[in-house]
Amino acid sequence: MQRKILVTSALPYANGSIHLGHLVEYIQTDVWVRFQKMRGNECHYVCADDAHGTPIMLHAQKLDITPEQLIANIQEEHEADFAGFAINFDNFHSTHSPENKALSSQVYLANRDAGHIATRTISQAYDPEKEMFLPDRFIKGECPKCGVADQYGDNCEACGATYDATELKNPVSAVSGATPITKDSEHYFFKLGDFEEDLKQWTRSGHLQEEVSHKLNEWFESGLKDWDISRDAPYFGFEIPDAPNKFFYVWLDAPIGYLASFKNYCDRTGVDFDEYLKPDSTTEMIHFIGKDIINFHALFWPAMLQGAGFRRPNAIYAHGFLTVDGKKMSKSRGTFIKARTYLDHLNPEYLRYYFAAKLGSGIDDIDLNLEDFQSRINSDLVGKVVNIASRCAGFISKRFDGKLASTLSEQALFDDFVNQADTIANKMENREFGQAMRDIMALADKANQYIDEMKPWALAKEQGKDQQVHDICTMGINLFRVLIAYLKPVLPTTAEQAEDFLNIEPILWSDIATPILDHKINPFKALMTRIETDKIIAIQQASKETMAVEQAVVEKSKTATNIEPVADEISFDDFAKIDLRIAKIVNAEHVEEANKLLKLTLDIGLGEKQVFAGIKSAYAPEDLIGKLTVMVANLAPRKMRFGLSEGMVLAAGPGGKDLFILNPDDGAQAGMRVK
Repeated sequence: MQRKILVTSALPYANGSIHLGHLVEYIQTDVWVRFQKMRGNECHYVCADDAHGTPIMLHAQKLDITPEQLIANIQEEHEADFAGFAINFDNFHSTHSPENKALSSQVYLANRDAGHIATRTISQAYDPEKEMFLPDRFIKGECPKCGVADQYGDNCEACGATYDATELKNPVSAVSGATPITKDSEHYFFKLGDFEEDLKQWTRSGHLQEEVSHKLNEWFESGLKDWDISRDAPYFGFEIPDAPNKFFYVWLDAPIGYLASFKNYCDRTGVDFDEYLKPDSTTEMIHFIGKDIINFHALFWPAMLQGAGFRRPNAIYAHGFLTVDGKKMSKSRGTFIKARTYLDHLNPEYLRYYFAAKLGSGIDDIDLNLEDFQSRINSDLVGKVVNIASRCAGFISKRFDGKLASTLSEQALFDDFVNQADTIANKMENREFGQAMRDIMALADKANQYIDEMKPWALAKEQGKDQQVHDICTMGINLFRVLIAYLKPVLPTTAEQAEDFLNIEPILWSDIATPILDHKINPFKALMTRIETDKIIAIQQASKETMAVEQAVVEKSKTATNIEPVADEISFDDFAKIDLRIAKIVNAEHVEEANKLLKLTLDIGLGEKQVFAGIKSAYAPEDLIGKLTVMVANLAPRKMRFGLSEGMVLAAGPGGKDLFILNPDDGAQAGMRVK
């Protein structure tokens, strides 16, 4: 029986780039969805950018653009990165949409009318200069437990203590640097406790992983508290119905964004939206999320849905975090790797496979060990799977006019491969991707062993052995086809190229048991190449450079308004390696399709260099010619989408229009000269 499944991944926040840590979830979800579609199920995969909240409002102000412009730019970047990794959303939308506004109001009003919304006055920290209430993460001060300075208003990164923002010593606003005052405001609360008994039963009824269900017991032991779902103006979000200048907290409308994206998709395609939302629906709704947002998805979300008269999720699958080389991703080590940086250097399907080989059904963290990554791709995908086709295709093409034999010479071996279909499918269904990949590679070993033992290259040199060569290579091609079918959800692009080589229609799971015989294949082209060490080094180096540019040009100088974490500390010896030179800007040009970049031609007295600089918000190209700037002259050239950048330009200022390049007179007064 065909299943009807709505699948979502957690919404990426529209305030920054996608990095490899994010991709764990999207790759996991995409593999599962592709498997479902390959099995013949009706599976709809939707997502959206999470586009509301104070951070987005402030980021837009810093860039001197509207929040709408910011989230549009970020969404364009996100969609390009996802497409690069073959993440095949059926619909990618935004929480800042008409559908989400309507559904958020519907969910809220249904809960309000059912008595699940309460109001009361609370005291909050308030920035008197910016005239806005401050979320805890926008207040900094000394930890009340250990005394360490520059800690956020909800927890200390030094000692791990949690506390109320009012407990911070010597607090300051991370927005303006002003000392916060306390101010009262009426807020709206969702009465989560109304659903406590239902949630206890639901969270213990197989909808969650066992370890997640156990973790949620801590919430029930302390009793479910009312949840603050409102924020005061100024705030970028949706205004609460009948509550002027009060806005939905981002975590209320974010999960509703799943339904809003699906509604947008249904309106375009004719899929019955209501069929998936009614409480007695036979359809499925499944969420993939990170383990850090379990409480929102497994407590608040099902309660809101129940209160609004909608169905609750069938399952919520949480995953762990990503480490790189056994440690938290690091900017200074070049292991805080953006999706685009990876795509600039390596085949995205290498990462899809590596993550799949590491992922299980639990919430354990996974590690991207770069040395193991290189070794496993070269061994498994290039050395085993692709190698089977490359060893056999040449003989078929040259000796038999590209046509496979009409029978299988080793039916038992083929059956052995095909008989693994149900086992592998069960593991894919249950998200035990790592186990499935091990089973597939064990079969790849068998296929290569068969070819090694039969030695078609030796038989080809003997008289009268053509039929044996034909049979052996036909067998090898068919074993390769089975392996590609099993790997298709993980390697969709490679599978498509393999289908073209095999001259067949897109493979479905039901096709696996039927061999291709007496069939003409196309000439073989290399499907994958080995990862060389210089590619790994280039990604790390580019990641360091990207972060350095962002700090020097985009981020504000180190003041109270710099709320983003800085890169890891470096030693003085590291800093001493940087060759800073005064450079004259001899030419400046716009870069088509780039929102922030200008193309600069710089002269440091040793010939001209080309640099792409993110200072478009502050300068027109013609205003820069003849000015002086500081350049990092010994930075390794970096190939960008727009051309080669041969250094880095340093500018100062808080960002946006306020970025400053030296004038020639300024340089002279400071005793600087072009070397």
